[in-house]
Amino acid sequence: MKQKHLVSLKDYSRADIEEIFALADKVKKDPGNFREALRGKSLAMIFQKPSTRTRVSFEVGMFQLGGMALHLSAADIQLHRGESVVDTARVLSRYVDAIMARVFAHQDIMDLAKNSTVPVINGLSDLLHPIQALADYYTLRERRGNLDGLKIAYVGDGNNVCHELILGATKLGMEIAVAAPTGYEPNPLILKSAIRDAQKGKSPVPTVTPDPMVAVAGADLVYTDVWTSMGQEAEAEKRIKAFHGFMVTSEMMAAAKPEALFMHCLPAHRGEEVAADVIDGPQSVVFQEAENRLHVQKALLLLLLGGA
Repeated sequence: MKQKHLVSLKDYSRADIEEIFALADKVKKDPGNFREALRGKSLAMIFQKPSTRTRVSFEVGMFQLGGMALHLSAADIQLHRGESVVDTARVLSRYVDAIMARVFAHQDIMDLAKNSTVPVINGLSDLLHPIQALADYYTLRERRGNLDGLKIAYVGDGNNVCHELILGATKLGMEIAVAAPTGYEPNPLILKSAIRDAQKGKSPVPTVTPDPMVAVAGADLVYTDVWTSMGQEAEAEKRIKAFHGFMVTSEMMAAAKPEALFMHCLPAHRGEEVAADVIDGPQSVVFQEAENRLHVQKALLLLLLGGA
């Protein structure tokens, strides 16, 4: 893999993604074979937003690879409190071997990657969430084998997770249909970019509809996320009203293929964006999906830091 950073799957080829998946298979099967692979290496983890899965999976992942991870909260460093993103990138590059950042503004990720001399991983921004999409599609690959021609239905807010799923689907030859209320559709620039990639790679063109039942019809995977993300708490009541009818229920799952899977990036609000009998039911793979964050990110770290 020739990529230096992971800002978005938009920048990765299908071969790059498949290389990550192939190494993740090996890491997951025989983790002991990689316990010294990143010995002496360090990862700075910048958190403007709190996290369970991102923090634990990266911190444990670096430990299991023989390296170390430093948790840097907004209170721990000077970022945006008197020091620019540019200077932060330049300083951290002289201390650590890689930087993972979970931020609000996507521009912060762009500035870190532009000014860092070490790999930068987008752990989440308000625009994109590539590490989540990697784990999601790796999980789908485990369950279905070949991803080509599968249909993804995303039901809910056209947010960072939705954006990255769209970009990843077009890279991997899958169809994706997004159902979102009017005013909450995916970013049109992301959609246009994915459509161009789909046309170049002869993948199905992503579609957007206001009707969840249209999106989930014949789907191999039904996916949802919270309706109100971090930083949008003031909009919660408005969003609950706007998303009425978008809860993923057993009736909605019945419109997908009989063997369809259900995914959610977590944390989930049962009874809001998804019914409890769906997320806790036999079609749900949310905890396999969460576990795979660890294995896929270990593979990514190995490839970016030369430990593969």
